[in-house]
Amino acid sequence: MNSWINIGRIEDIPRQGSRVVKTESSGDIAIFRTVSDSIYALNNKCPHKGGPISEGIVHGEQITCPLHNWTFDLATGEATGADKGATGHYPIKIEDGEIYLSLSVDYVQ
Repeated sequence: MNSWINIGRIEDIPRQGSRVVKTESSGDIAIFRTVSDSIYALNNKCPHKGGPISEGIVHGEQITCPLHNWTFDLATGEATGADKGATGHYPIKIEDGEIYLSLSVDYVQ
């Protein structure tokens, strides 16, 4: 059963940007907004070297880690290209412009 937490409005996150939500149970979660206003939530830790994914570059439906340029699919947390690995991703829902996060992790590497 999902327990949804209101984490703010879509407008609180810049397009092609992120913000970090700190949680006691799941640590830091990076919330991303694409240019088309899609919202995604990933564990804020790159599985490669532990870098803060929230500081990476959002492009299309992907994020590039700021430390070693690994690219991850925002929807799944899976590394793309030749890189192997994944970071946890979390369910998000939008209601009336409000973003809700579930701490039920979908995938953890």
